Amino acid sequence: MPKRHFSLKRALAISFAALLLASLAIVGAGVAWLRMPLSLPADKVDFVIDEGTTMRGIARQVREAGIAVPPEVLIAYARVTGTERRIKAGGYEVARGDSLWTLLNRLARGDVTQREIRFIEGWNFRQIRAALRRHPDVRQTLDGLDDATVTAKIGASTSHPEGLFFPDTYLFAVGSSDIDILRRAYRAQQRELAEIWAQRDPDLPLGSPYEVLILASIIEKETGMEADRRRIAGVFVNRLRVGMPLQTDPTVIYGLGEVFDGNLRRRDLRADTPWNTYTRRGLPPTPISNPGRASLLAAVQPEKHKYLYFVSRGDGTSAFSETLDSHNRYVARYQLRGLQPPPSMQTEAVQP
Repeated sequence: MPKRHFSLKRALAISFAALLLASLAIVGAGVAWLRMPLSLPADKVDFVIDEGTTMRGIARQVREAGIAVPPEVLIAYARVTGTERRIKAGGYEVARGDSLWTLLNRLARGDVTQREIRFIEGWNFRQIRAALRRHPDVRQTLDGLDDATVTAKIGASTSHPEGLFFPDTYLFAVGSSDIDILRRAYRAQQRELAEIWAQRDPDLPLGSPYEVLILASIIEKETGMEADRRRIAGVFVNRLRVGMPLQTDPTVIYGLGEVFDGNLRRRDLRADTPWNTYTRRGLPPTPISNPGRASLLAAVQPEKHKYLYFVSRGDGTSAFSETLDSHNRYVARYQLRGLQPPPSMQTEAVQP
């Protein structure tokens, strides 16, 4: 009897040892499998995890991206390693040679891939929408939405989107939506505008930050020369003070919209739109572009002088005048090449 008991104990010990060895072998195989390179359909594969996605949803997105990991396996390893509770939303990239262990750690760290998009100073909203639409890593949600709907989605108080987006380079995770990027650019412009409004000259004839935005958008389109920016701002401020029309071509072009063919004609200057500053006095009702910081600063801190006119020299700089006669001579020199300006150009602005 004691001998049989000893044999039973020995058999149990052997069975336990065998089970332990088998378990260790399975664990070892599992660890080895975790370290093996994943099978990918390309050298790099991107996928996006949206906020609030479940582990099963994450496993499905990984599988749909072409990464050869059975969803049940990914879920099991995420739970065993504790990764499931730490996965962060965002866009991720898996490269050839990466293992499942690498992927799980990347998800837990929130090591999202970054892309960039640049909004240029002076772009209008139509150009910004086109840039977002062209970018292969931006998730498209704006198709079919009009401008008023877009501005409502970003939380703007105006239904007109022009000028609301700060020109800058924005980094984003692959799969970020176009509306999220616009919302960031809108908030950046609001911060810039608030800061710059606090630095305005005390006698500035502008009644609100939005009017600063309008004037800055015109300055942005009139010159790219840093040396002329504040001086051109001063011309417009002088005209506003004495009630002269701003008479700036970029506002007319903006009012023409997509029908503008690149050639501004005399009849265009007479075609009345809300943005035609030849036919209407004061500022136009909205910005005409998205101005950068330099133009915003110029609008609130214009150069103090007596100039009421300026004309492009054709090299990026401008010639400034206090009188219409002097201005017309500059027009003849730089734009008409010595020809007498036509009557409409000779009287294009009314002396105060």
